[in-house]
Amino acid sequence: MILSFHPMITADQNMICAGRDPSEAELHAIRKADAVILPQGCRKTLYDMAASHCGHVFPDYSAKFAYPGKIGQAALFARFGLSHPKTRTFRSMVEFYDQIPNTKTFHDLNFPFVFKFDWGGEGDTVTRIDSPADFSSALCRANAYEKTGQSRFLIQELIPSGNRSLRVAVIGDDRIVYWRIQKKPDRFGTALSKGAEINRHAEPDKQAAGIALVNLLCEKTGINLAGVDLIFPENSQKADPLLLEINYFFGRTGIGGSGRFYSLLRRAVKDWLNNLKLG
Repeated sequence: MILSFHPMITADQNMICAGRDPSEAELHAIRKADAVILPQGCRKTLYDMAASHCGHVFPDYSAKFAYPGKIGQAALFARFGLSHPKTRTFRSMVEFYDQIPNTKTFHDLNFPFVFKFDWGGEGDTVTRIDSPADFSSALCRANAYEKTGQSRFLIQELIPSGNRSLRVAVIGDDRIVYWRIQKKPDRFGTALSKGAEINRHAEPDKQAAGIALVNLLCEKTGINLAGVDLIFPENSQKADPLLLEINYFFGRTGIGGSGRFYSLLRRAVKDWLNNLKLG
């Protein structure tokens, strides 16, 4: 029996568990299932229940919940030896000041660099830091967020990349790849929501290198549904991608819209079930 919690994927049994933790009803259904299909936005409680009581779960979100947030992803990249920008992580302001106790030390940091809060998407919580004054402002925001219970942030090496990033969308065995290019010099970041443009054809050698690195990431972690962002140092003569972030809930514009996304997703689920001989 195939059990689906995804509202767009029909299976032998269909349940919705949106906006709440799973109950005994969901547990009973999962225990009877041969395979479970989850929505992109499922809670950790639902994923843990499915993974603990059914041997076959799609998507594989073990890495998502074992390495949460941007700090978790930096740790994941480091654990598996995957290329990424140099990163320092801080779980609280206390931890930050333990490592950098004197604000005068700001002047010893290598400006510019990137400041990221541990949460957020589309570049909304990512800032370029060009000076000690910029950093002080970012830390004031971090202190304000910490008072609301959000306390984690990181600083990351800024890699000049020609204002472009590569998105590799992983949907089962499919890889949909495209550049996001920011043509406005006064804007930092390459999110489409920030005005970046899509290019599907530029530098195919770098696209191939990016796909190869993402394939290695998926091989080591089991990730089979995510949008992975990479950059390439613009002063390098070779295709040497660096992993930036993993987006488990990602935009669909670059894929071709929601219709194409769901078509690819249904095919990925069908192929996954066929490989399990459950299709």
